[in-house]
Amino acid sequence: MSQKRRSSAVAKRQVQAPIFAALGDQTRLALVAKLCRRQPYSISQLTHGSKLTRQAITKHLRVLQSAGIVHSVRRGRESLFEFDPQPIEGIKEYLDFVSGQWDQALSRLKSFVEE
Repeated sequence: MSQKRRSSAVAKRQVQAPIFAALGDQTRLALVAKLCRRQPYSISQLTHGSKLTRQAITKHLRVLQSAGIVHSVRRGRESLFEFDPQPIEGIKEYLDFVSGQWDQALSRLKSFVEE
């Protein structure tokens, strides 16, 4: 792998790592799934039907927000949270990039073995 491609791969990992970390928790994944319905939710709506407290939901939302996966909008006394698909699209692009690297490596291995 050339130095330029290696630098590009490292840069992509650094950008994507916080998103993977934020999604690496089942509670946060459940929150993202709920927020994917394309409507804003308050913390009390997100807490409804959960065994978690509002404080716990808020903590998880802050992690998702710092990764750019959700953002909040203030409406009156409430903060409403919405899903932002852009970081997830970035993850898809990164996984496609990694998949391409694996395909190339497997192709080189196949050529080597067949020689």
